[in-house]
Amino acid sequence: MFVMSRSRRKYTPEYRVEAARLVTETGRSVAVVAGEIGVEKGTLSRWVKAEKERNSDSGELSPAESRAEISRLRKQVAELEIDNEFLSKASAFFAAKQHERRNTN
Repeated sequence: MFVMSRSRRKYTPEYRVEAARLVTETGRSVAVVAGEIGVEKGTLSRWVKAEKERNSDSGELSPAESRAEISRLRKQVAELEIDNEFLSKASAFFAAKQHERRNTN
């Protein structure tokens, strides 16, 4: 009996990143994506982990984190617009008062 060796496949860095993104951006499991693209689950898991670490080091946010950040920023913009409107009305009010004082003297 003899054992035939399997040849080791080589994947480009771009392929690894895209395969990891299939898991992280679509929300599908590693097992499902691995089966679809013909890669071992353990291998794809390592690629996903490496991609997550790379993204966290580079400051990039996951899609869910991006949506949460956008929501937070929209609320902040709405609050600032209300504050800006109030300050515009207040400055107009005080300008009118100042104008009245000058006219009565």
